[in-house]
Amino acid sequence: MATRPFQVPEQSVVDTAARVPAVVGDALRVPLVTGGQIGYANLDHAASAPCLRGVRDAVDELLPWYASVHRGAGFASQVCTRVYEGARAKLRAFTGARDTDAVVFTRNTTDALNLLARALPRATSVVLFDTEHHAALLPWGSGPRVRRLPTPATPEDAVEALDAALADCPEGPRLAVLTGASNVTGEVWPVAELARVARRRGARTVLDAAQLAPHRPVRIGELDIDYVAVSAHKLYAPFGAGALVGRADWLNAADPYLAGGGATRAVRDSSVGWNLGPERHEAGSPNTVGVHALATACQTLAADGWRPIIEHEARLLRRLRAGLGEVPGLRELSLFGAGHDRVGVVSFTVDGRDPGLLAAALSAEHGIGVRDGLFCAHLAVRRLLAEAGADSQRALRVSIGLGTTTEHVDRLVTALHRLVTAGPRWSYEQVDGRWGPVGDPREAPAFLDG
Repeated sequence: MATRPFQVPEQSVVDTAARVPAVVGDALRVPLVTGGQIGYANLDHAASAPCLRGVRDAVDELLPWYASVHRGAGFASQVCTRVYEGARAKLRAFTGARDTDAVVFTRNTTDALNLLARALPRATSVVLFDTEHHAALLPWGSGPRVRRLPTPATPEDAVEALDAALADCPEGPRLAVLTGASNVTGEVWPVAELARVARRRGARTVLDAAQLAPHRPVRIGELDIDYVAVSAHKLYAPFGAGALVGRADWLNAADPYLAGGGATRAVRDSSVGWNLGPERHEAGSPNTVGVHALATACQTLAADGWRPIIEHEARLLRRLRAGLGEVPGLRELSLFGAGHDRVGVVSFTVDGRDPGLLAAALSAEHGIGVRDGLFCAHLAVRRLLAEAGADSQRALRVSIGLGTTTEHVDRLVTALHRLVTAGPRWSYEQVDGRWGPVGDPREAPAFLDG
């Protein structure tokens, strides 16, 4: 069957990639099952974003100086200590934190939210929506003081539901768990309005900003939130770091997140004195390189203002959604409606097509990386699939970012249209639940042979 190529809207032809920070791997070429190589189209930024070139350079600059932090007398140790502690100031500036806020370095957003969950005062009531990523959904456990609200139909419904739930909480501390942007649909939540309701009801707020912070400014003071959690691997710094930024009192009053060196002030046979401040929850040798990478990425993203980044992604997102709208049988998933503000994430299904097979064929035949599945948000995706009338139990997700070009978007749309109307050109099979090419001829990069 002949396929009609995607027609790009004339007003969207400007490629804005040159105006935003460059990423490592933008010239990467990958093999195809049909032979030859093609430039890799990474359309899976929402899972892990590529490394900024400036971050790579900063890491390379630090590595010769790499040494112990805080307790080393050597000059290199003193340098690394300054780098590590200086990163706190950079995270505080990036998040618009208050002078009294703590900046605790963690492994990622999941780690940061689990840390906060461990630090909650006794008998804290927690209210959240079932749309949350598992990182924000699961750390609080279950029980009468943990209330999950169903997916709201509109942002206004979300504000009303949170207001009612907090009003119904028993006496004691309260925490509202908020999302900046959906991990599934990219839609931006009304964080300031939700925080205003929480403040009126005497509740604190924590913002999972993993999907929002790489795309939009996140300012604690302006949003009037109490805590924010971010992940470096979403922020173009894939070196295993994250941060929890927010009010210090609950953190200082809680037992240390980990017991070990660095968290202690004094250890005796019968007692342990614990540090206050961020070190209380940062036991063990810290991830100095990862923290430096995260801080550098934050500085780089904010250096020239957010406007070029927002405009770049907005143009590509309009182009992407216009193209997807021409694919037969495609059902886009949405929380608040097709016109709601979102970052560069689109999830969808295609009638009669297995998302896993489509993802495998896009990779093997077209050099395109996307994500299929439930995106660590099982409750949200299953509900959205049911609401969309989809015939699949999984979805396909395309996510764009600084490394995305117009060619990537156009190739994805054209390839998807061809796969849906004419089918794959290669044979595929499922192995351990994952689709892959039969007799895959693609060779892995040489460094894996070592």
